[in-house]
Amino acid sequence: MSANTAKVALVTGANRGIGLETARGLAELGMTVIIGARDLAKGNAAAAALREQGLQAVAVHYDADDSKTITTVYDYIAAQFGKLDVLVNNAGISEEQLMGGNNSADVALDAVRHTFEVNLFAVIALTQRLLPLIRKAEAGRIVNLSSILGSLTLHSMADSPIAPAKSFAYNTSKTALNGWTVHLADALRDTNIKVNSAHPGWVKTELGGEHAPMELVDSNKTSLFLATLPADGVTGGFFHEHATLPW
Repeated sequence: MSANTAKVALVTGANRGIGLETARGLAELGMTVIIGARDLAKGNAAAAALREQGLQAVAVHYDADDSKTITTVYDYIAAQFGKLDVLVNNAGISEEQLMGGNNSADVALDAVRHTFEVNLFAVIALTQRLLPLIRKAEAGRIVNLSSILGSLTLHSMADSPIAPAKSFAYNTSKTALNGWTVHLADALRDTNIKVNSAHPGWVKTELGGEHAPMELVDSNKTSLFLATLPADGVTGGFFHEHATLPW
């Protein structure tokens, strides 16, 4: 497998939900997809299901709460493929009710710390470790799964369309992730690597809830767009599908 010239993509948190749909979409484009999963047995099962559909998929143990698994991921990709074309930082958590109103006056600091640990710090650590492999790709692409709830512009509007969803820890972790996207894109501006933030939409998932308007099958559109940008494509942006979102 080390001589494989096909594109290789890693999607974290990909054994279910948006991550799995993103992995499926990338594999349908001809990429070999690595499913990063906290529970490796579930990751292996998801990869096997994709292979049954004639797609190229494998799994690796990745737990955003366990920094040691970053080395596991790096060593696996380096040994098996020698490069990484696409990194989709999909794994994330919320320990709050997203539509629970404004909890900033009494949010638990432990919830803020843990949310930032998973949604921001783990993403930075994993991406930095994998950058040497991404640099070896012909056209590296990094997609950070953000949320429209991280938009300070929209939250600060008098008639904000996202006003009911002011869960502080989750929202600001995505705001910070967007900030890192901008800074990383600038740091890599003279390379062939593009870095962007993606809002997948309000999707019917465990996090989004059953009343979300978007079906799971459509949840990968933004990530697929950003993962396959051409050489003259944008970097350092925030998107839903092909539309630019306000910071």
